[in-house]
Amino acid sequence: MSAGQMPPWLQEQLMKMQQSQQNLQAIMQQKQQIEMEKIETDKSLEELRKASENDMVYKHAGSILIKSTKKELIDELEEKKELTKTRSTVLEKQESRLKENLKEQEAKITELMKSGSSPGGATMSEGSPPPENPRK
Repeated sequence: MSAGQMPPWLQEQLMKMQQSQQNLQAIMQQKQQIEMEKIETDKSLEELRKASENDMVYKHAGSILIKSTKKELIDELEEKKELTKTRSTVLEKQESRLKENLKEQEAKITELMKSGSSPGGATMSEGSPPPENPRK
């Protein structure tokens, strides 16, 4: 069945599923970026803890370095680490919800295609639009 032969309700369901897939991909990319930030922060903390209290330490401020104290930098990095952990948790929950939503959408499309009817009960050959979804 080509896109031109597809009933509008099926096209709509497929577009919703495609949008969910794109959202899931974006979330997975964000999770990967956060994981890289976490690794970088952990490495920075590890090196900073090796430094003696008398060593000069610097932090990035845009494109320049600013002298700081070991304690200040450790505190900032620990805070950053907590923030990335929180962001990661939020993204994991979003990912889980989207995956579940995608499974439901896929099952709905498969069931409707098997039965040959639109969500409103009309068969595909009748081509009538589905009734409005009251849960919207």
